[in-house]
Amino acid sequence: MEVTICTDYAEVSRLAAGIVADMVRAMPDAVLGFATGSSPLGLYKELIRLHKEEGLDFSGITTFNLDEYYGLDGDHPQSYRSFMNENLFNHINVPMEQTHVPSGTAEDWLEACEAYEDLIEDMGGIDVQVLGIGSDGHIAFNEPGSSLGSRTRRVYLTQQTIEDNARFFERREDVPTSAISMGVGTILEAATCVMVVSGANKAPALAAAIEGPVTAMNTASALQWHPDTWVFCDEAAAADLEMRDYYNWIRKQREADS
Repeated sequence: MEVTICTDYAEVSRLAAGIVADMVRAMPDAVLGFATGSSPLGLYKELIRLHKEEGLDFSGITTFNLDEYYGLDGDHPQSYRSFMNENLFNHINVPMEQTHVPSGTAEDWLEACEAYEDLIEDMGGIDVQVLGIGSDGHIAFNEPGSSLGSRTRRVYLTQQTIEDNARFFERREDVPTSAISMGVGTILEAATCVMVVSGANKAPALAAAIEGPVTAMNTASALQWHPDTWVFCDEAAAADLEMRDYYNWIRKQREADS
């Protein structure tokens, strides 16, 4: 796991987007995994800028999103399909049929989850998976206690997650109580994982994920098992890291060697 402590959120977003962009340049038919929420918004803005100003070509890529609220269709303004369209897909040249978000309204959600897993496998797996982290350490909607070998499935949200996401809805009562989510096991199969973290409220969860034990009570900690994970965090999110001086030293050595 490579941990880069950045000056601010803008640097977090720029460096993380650079890994995604390098993959697209090297592999024009790359399979990208995307996340929603506030954490990756800067990364998406940077990808849009690279497309519009530097001609980064997304026409050959395929995308898979981590999750979707159960019960919301793709046209709902708070659905994650709407989020991705508004914040990325509508601004780059990826064909919409090459973008995939789990269905929140499938009649048979179990069958739909299995089909989502099969489609990822048919595409050869995810080359780069973008991730955020919840204030309780969850990745995607893999809440504390989720199996670290879990696959795409329906999950029920914790009260903390519902509270955290209530700001996006008119009323707290409007927040769905469950979601369709990639499992931890699915995420760990991505070739490269890129986690973006910002803000002091994420500091305890990030420290536990990076420096604590691997545990289902902090599903992001499973990334310690992943062979190629990059974590980009700002100073506020890095506040609880005991080895921050070492991470900064490694960054200086890496930059000196490049």
